[in-house]
Amino acid sequence: MPDRFVAVLAGGLSHEREVSLRSGRRLSAALRSSGLSVAEWDADGHLLERLRAERPDAVVIALHGGEGENGSVQSVLDVVGVPYVGADPRACRRAWDKPTAKAELDRVGLSTPDWVVLPHTTFRELGAQPVLDALVERMGLPLMLKPDQGGSALGARVVRDAAELPTAVVGCLSYGDTVLVERFVEGVEVAVAVVEGEDGPRALPAVEISPEGGVYDYEARYVAGLTTYHAPARLDAAGARAVGELAVAAHRLLGLRDISRTDAIVSPDGSVHFLEVNVSPGLTETSLLPMAFEAAGSSVGEVYAQLVDRAIARGSRR
Repeated sequence: MPDRFVAVLAGGLSHEREVSLRSGRRLSAALRSSGLSVAEWDADGHLLERLRAERPDAVVIALHGGEGENGSVQSVLDVVGVPYVGADPRACRRAWDKPTAKAELDRVGLSTPDWVVLPHTTFRELGAQPVLDALVERMGLPLMLKPDQGGSALGARVVRDAAELPTAVVGCLSYGDTVLVERFVEGVEVAVAVVEGEDGPRALPAVEISPEGGVYDYEARYVAGLTTYHAPARLDAAGARAVGELAVAAHRLLGLRDISRTDAIVSPDGSVHFLEVNVSPGLTETSLLPMAFEAAGSSVGEVYAQLVDRAIARGSRR
């Protein structure tokens, strides 16, 4: 299909704006190298006007956090009838809300760390310290605290001492109204990308994550040199197969489309535990998705050009 015109949406107003802009620039360059005509647009008050005036053949969403992952932008694109790469609004909402995604996998017997969801109002109405004391009594330590929605590990923290819990809760609540508390699972952290083709979704080689400080937080993700990556992950054949099967299962169960990235922990006994899934994986210089493409013998431009074709074909059948 010659002269395909693609709009890459990046930026937005979420806490992850700067990361999104970096992803958008890299994605745009990769798509241009694949022969597409590309415009980079911010998700702002001019977006609808641009969509109607310039009418791209497809949109690729490089927004991280907020409207780019919770289904809001996807809903607008559906309303104006512009095809886009990625999951539809309902699937985005299921994946964006971490407790919902965990519950979906837990329902079919897939492992995910035990969890409790605590809105801000619970701490205010029942008293923070009694709630935190009950948490430690029920779940033990260490714990992982994170906002129930959001990405890039913003507000996430591992708590190994009960005295650190109040600060961790405040950190979470600075990025949202609800805290997701998980039992912390020791092991190897991996990220597994899933890409759809003619034969359905398939898992790419897992990327192993080894942060210098032991926790894959915001700095460890985006400051070069703070994390060591292994692509493919240093897993045996059974472990590599298990994490791939988990990622494809999450992609299917949540109704995702085109591309996703599942984060998981492989514990010392070899069991695999689902953490979360991302419908708009990062594409920066330190992001995991390009590493997975390279390990699979592909590239950002090649994969996303194929996904653009899929989106355009879907649009033509509407």
